[in-house]
Amino acid sequence: MGFADDHLIPLIDEGLGNSAYLVDLGDGRALAVDVARDLRALSAAAERRGLSVAYAADTHLHADFLSGAVQLGHDHGATVLASAAGRRAFPHTPLADGDEVDLGGLTLRALATPGHSEEHLAFLLLDGNRELGVFTGGSLIVRSAARTDLLGADRAEELTRAQYRSLRRLTSLPDETAVWPTHGAGSFCSAPPGAERTTTIGAEERANPLLAAPNEDAFVRRLLAGLGSYPAYFDRLSEANRRGSAVLTRAPELPALDPAQVEALLADGGLVVDVRPAADYAAGHVPGSLSIPLRAQFATWLGWLLPQDAPLAFVARDDQDLAEVVWQSYKIGYERLAGHLAGGMAAWLAAGNLQLATDFLTADRTGDRPYVDVRQAAEYTAGHVPGAVHIELGDLAARTAEAPRGAVLACGHGERAMTAASLLERAGHRDFAVLRGAPEDYAVAHGQRLAQGDAQ
Repeated sequence: MGFADDHLIPLIDEGLGNSAYLVDLGDGRALAVDVARDLRALSAAAERRGLSVAYAADTHLHADFLSGAVQLGHDHGATVLASAAGRRAFPHTPLADGDEVDLGGLTLRALATPGHSEEHLAFLLLDGNRELGVFTGGSLIVRSAARTDLLGADRAEELTRAQYRSLRRLTSLPDETAVWPTHGAGSFCSAPPGAERTTTIGAEERANPLLAAPNEDAFVRRLLAGLGSYPAYFDRLSEANRRGSAVLTRAPELPALDPAQVEALLADGGLVVDVRPAADYAAGHVPGSLSIPLRAQFATWLGWLLPQDAPLAFVARDDQDLAEVVWQSYKIGYERLAGHLAGGMAAWLAAGNLQLATDFLTADRTGDRPYVDVRQAAEYTAGHVPGAVHIELGDLAARTAEAPRGAVLACGHGERAMTAASLLERAGHRDFAVLRGAPEDYAVAHGQRLAQGDAQ
């Protein structure tokens, strides 16, 4: 078959910063690569083209999402293709370096490319002897390479050196070979900011700063120096993907709960997650609830801040999509979803329950409060309010005592800062406010200029 550009359908997860791929094989069958458990986008794309997924390939044991490969095996009868070294505990075709799979006109060749994970494969798509493109997963990505510390700091250097060799192997492919990575901008598996999610071998050789490193030692220093923190749930999902996700026979739902049921869940050790916008949470919320606004990044913060084994109830607005809450939770292995508060906060108050409010202030109303910046280290370094206390949101639950009394909590817009406020409230703090805006807004209102560099 001839391979046209429209045979490759990227499926982008903006929240996790990832791309999966659906490849139209031209005969009513398709190949899926690195697809997450939330198969809604893939199913819609396959249905539009009348495709059945014949193959589901995973480049590695993903740490940031549960793979949809097992589900595709159940739903479509797809053959799962994955590294033999991953020792997956479910039916699959185990592949080693150089193994090839005949897709019916096209060929998929496995290339061992350890580094991001030790069992990592890239998949080279061939039309005869012509290299069409390579699914690089977490090896070569746009202007970077994925992180190498997910197996622990003690193995980071070893895997970084393996990543160096993997990238050199990939760049031996022809310059015109398309590069189709999984991890992209916004991924905590490491990628620089930018709109481009695909590239070519030649473009990366010209512009990737890691490939410009003069030798292996310099490459190691550059890659390791650029690694920031990552969500706590990453430490669990690789093993969950090795075991394989449970097959879902129907779409999971979020049952309706009355206020008494929510109270009982809280009393029994459950947690309430408020997915409404930050302003709604600020105006009034269930005491002790955690604010995680429903947006693209919802799954990241759910998995970073909450235990996987606690039953969860959700507070939402009537116009919010509860299916999105469910699928973002299931995508990262959070399945103990007790339900949602029927009628929202109005029902909570009508039942005679109390609510708490949080000061949500524009920059001109914050006064001289201490300023706590809860953004990631790279964001803080790029520009922060002079004198700010920097505590990343992912670290805050363990460092609540370090937040100054009366502080204004701030991030880039207000969502993460409101989450921080809810964490402090759960820890017994009440004397704080949240900045409605960005560090730039605060600096302008207070006659300051943003500082750059690390905290002292």
